Amino acid sequence: MGNGAPILEIRSISKEYLGFRAIENVSLEVYSHEFVSIIGPSGCGKSTLLEIIAGLIPKTSGDVFVKGQAVKNTHPSTGIVFQQESIFPWRTALENIAFGLEMQGVSREERQKRSREMIELTGLHGFENRYPVELSGGMKQRVAIARALVMEPEMLLMDEPFGSLDEQTRIILGEELLRIQQEIGQTILFVTHNINEAVQLSDRVVVMTAGPGKIKAILEINLERPRTSEIIASEEFGRYVGQLWMLLREESLKGFKQAGQRPPHD
Repeated sequence: MGNGAPILEIRSISKEYLGFRAIENVSLEVYSHEFVSIIGPSGCGKSTLLEIIAGLIPKTSGDVFVKGQAVKNTHPSTGIVFQQESIFPWRTALENIAFGLEMQGVSREERQKRSREMIELTGLHGFENRYPVELSGGMKQRVAIARALVMEPEMLLMDEPFGSLDEQTRIILGEELLRIQQEIGQTILFVTHNINEAVQLSDRVVVMTAGPGKIKAILEINLERPRTSEIIASEEFGRYVGQLWMLLREESLKGFKQAGQRPPHD
């Protein structure tokens, strides 16, 4: 955990949909340069919580603060990357990355400079003039990450960004994400279903209960940094995976029983 004031404070957040409580009394602090993952069974409200933090949907009760400011809409210090494909098919990779800067009225010269820096940082050199239809799933997610990072957010919110990718690609992109975080000192809040991914990437893993989603436990991951995917083969990594599964097992079973009774809010 970092020193000083947290970059993100979540205080007693709850969210209801038509009388159904998706998340209940969730409180959490995230500090600068931390990588914090949120994991839990399907339907526990992970994505709902992230959308509230991002200012995309209203909360029912509680407060969210980014750098001490109450979140009411999207915050300039926050960037967002979703699981679903969100880049524009009619724009090249470079044009997609530059989109947010263009909307802000940044000059063409500055847009090109900053976007090309992100091309290099995210390993997209040689693909900058390709359209999304010409890119693999992993490359498309690199473009989405670069588009968020080019806005220079202090905190990146990521909602299962590798969820649609195969396991090998997830591991490689996870390693790339850690490299990027190391280079630019990013703070990342990362939603995932994948236990291995949570351990590979995180400083802390927040475990949520089956709905209504509450925080069941927070597990600190004390693996060395800088961290590569080679850590997956270590005994210590396996112990953390086992600990997380033991925390999740009961909640996952509850989630299966509830699956036919709840609306589709994750």
